[in-house]
Amino acid sequence: MKPVIERRPFRTAATPSRATTPPHTAAKLLAAASLAASVLALAAPPAAAAHTVSPGAPVDRAARDHLPLLDHLPAPGDVRDHAVGRDRLTVTFSEGGGGAATTYKLECRPAGGSHPSAGAACERLEQLAGEGIDPFKPVPHGAMCTQVYGGPQTARVTGTWKGRPVDASFRRTDGCEVGRWNNLVPVLPSTRA
Repeated sequence: MKPVIERRPFRTAATPSRATTPPHTAAKLLAAASLAASVLALAAPPAAAAHTVSPGAPVDRAARDHLPLLDHLPAPGDVRDHAVGRDRLTVTFSEGGGGAATTYKLECRPAGGSHPSAGAACERLEQLAGEGIDPFKPVPHGAMCTQVYGGPQTARVTGTWKGRPVDASFRRTDGCEVGRWNNLVPVLPSTRA
C-alpha cells in the first residue's frame, strides 16, 4: 500500500505575484526613489547650515544609532565651514636634512591664512577641482615611475578640501612624486632654482 500524499494547492493570495507590478512600473518607482534621494542629499547642506549647533552641544545617541547616514556629516561647529564650501588646509614643508619645518595655514573662499601665496594657491586648487583632479590622491600602488630623485624636500597637507578631510604626504623621491608635487605648486613651494 502506497502512502497517500495530500496535495494542497499553492496559496498565492497572501503574496503578490510579479504580474501585479509590471517591470516598467517597478523601474519607474526605483528611478523616482533614486531621484528623491538625490534631491534630499542636495538639500541637506543648506538645511544643516540653517541649524547651527554649538561645539559642546550634546548629541542624541539614540537618533544617531537609527540614522547611520549622519556619520559622514561634519562635527558640530564645522557646519558653517562646510556649508559655504570653505577650504582650510595646513601645509607643513621641510627642506630635508634635519632642518626645522615651516607650517602655513591656507584658507580658500575667501583666500587667506598665513600661506605666502594664498590667492594663487586657492586658484590652483580651484583649477584642479574644475579639471576633476584630486591633487591629494597618492601615487597608485605599483605605478611605473621614473627613478629621478627630485630632492630631500617633504610636505604634509592636512585639513578640509571640497568638504572632505585631507591628510596627504608629499616627497620628491621619484618621477611620479615629483610630478605630484609640481602639480600642487603654489600650494606647495616650488623647488625649482
